[in-house]
Amino acid sequence: MSGGEPLIRWDWIGSHAGYLAGLAGRHLYLSLIPVVFGLIVSVPLGIACTRWRWVYPPVLTSANVLYSIPSLALFLLFIPYTGLFSDLTLIIPLTLYTLSVLVPNVVDGLRQVSAPVSQAATAMGFGRLRQLLQVELPIAVPVVIAGVRIATVSSISLVSVGQLIGNGGLGVLFTDGQQRIFPTEVIVGIALTVVLAFAADAVLVTVQRLLTPWARTGRAAA
Repeated sequence: MSGGEPLIRWDWIGSHAGYLAGLAGRHLYLSLIPVVFGLIVSVPLGIACTRWRWVYPPVLTSANVLYSIPSLALFLLFIPYTGLFSDLTLIIPLTLYTLSVLVPNVVDGLRQVSAPVSQAATAMGFGRLRQLLQVELPIAVPVVIAGVRIATVSSISLVSVGQLIGNGGLGVLFTDGQQRIFPTEVIVGIALTVVLAFAADAVLVTVQRLLTPWARTGRAAA
């Protein structure tokens, strides 16, 4: 960057709007797919941990150990099996990272179902599966969504690291901006990452409100 170069080149942003939108869409895809897969894995795992309590400690320990592995190292471990530029090289590790947040939240949410509620459902003739689907999981939704929000924001942040192995969405702005000494790209990359995180979080809050209409009714009555 020369002495007269502005910190942000607005003309560059305007002329690259389509390019930036494409990177943002790619980044969002690489961020959200792991959260979806993580939720698919975490819900049955959480149910198993609630039904058989002895399962929970080893599952939680395994998830936390995986989360402690640096993201770049985990990406590199998968390259020989999934390929250098494969989406799976990012998606699988990021999915594993979400488990350390989602599994505990699923378990905590299911444990919020009180004994009287379970007994009332049984007295009404609810079988185990129906009770799970219509009573336990709906009650657990707020806690589960709270975990999904954390996992989503974390995933959006970590995707950028994938650019170090050639596949990182908005991360290309960081590496390219640093190599070219062009701060506009770095600043735009940071701004778009933050915007994606806020937008995803807002959508999840809306989803939670839609899935728990009784919570809104209760607050209104109060």
